[in-house]
Amino acid sequence: MSRGADTGRANLARIYDYWLGGSHNVPADRDAARVIREIEPAMPAIARANRAFLGRAVRFLAAAGIGQFLDIGSGIPTERNVHEVAQQADPAATVAYVDVDPVAVADGRAMLAGNPGAAMVEADLRDPDKILADSEVQRLIDFGRPAGLLLTGVLHFLADADDPWRIVATLRDALAPGSYLVLGHATTAGRPAVVADPESNPAVAPSLHMRSRAPIFRFFEGFNLVDPGQVFVPLWRPDSPAGVPDDPTLFKTLVGVARRS
Repeated sequence: MSRGADTGRANLARIYDYWLGGSHNVPADRDAARVIREIEPAMPAIARANRAFLGRAVRFLAAAGIGQFLDIGSGIPTERNVHEVAQQADPAATVAYVDVDPVAVADGRAMLAGNPGAAMVEADLRDPDKILADSEVQRLIDFGRPAGLLLTGVLHFLADADDPWRIVATLRDALAPGSYLVLGHATTAGRPAVVADPESNPAVAPSLHMRSRAPIFRFFEGFNLVDPGQVFVPLWRPDSPAGVPDDPTLFKTLVGVARRS
């Protein structure tokens, strides 16, 4: 954990790390995680399923020849995150992590010190042009070659008024043909719109903006979804049949991987 971190207040990135079984969290985070779990008992399982999907998607992209990744809204890059998976497949792979949370950024920079192929950038998804122009992003991502754009847990923190579809389109237009979008989004599809709202603990984070299938599908405009399309998170190319639950809608997350023509 970075020096000077505020350990008296819960932080969503560290709560997520706790649900993943990581060590980058403090008692305040664990207390908040327990409160959220009382409201939504599935949250730890959802976090683990989302991280497992991220790993499967990165391995898929690596097998397709993608060696550079832009992960926006990454949180703390711990517990089998993108650089570990990608650089296991290709030691020359590069990863630019982006997050607006200074806690995640500080911890990420400390973790990635000594890894020239990965960096942590502090920036807001609401300003995609700033992200694209960042010197570290430019160092690690050659936008003249295919890249992987990862938006696996961030778009549901943007309200409709932020026009997240325009933001994704701006990022899409910067990508070379043959690039991929990996997306995950909290959803109301298949279930009532009841989920743990981090704002129930005001020390944690802004509220979620869960969306139905159609608005989430709009994010893939300009891309071609690969099989199995837009599905609940456990259903995207599971490693084994045992990884498929009886009711995938319990995971409240729609995901997809798509290629830019």
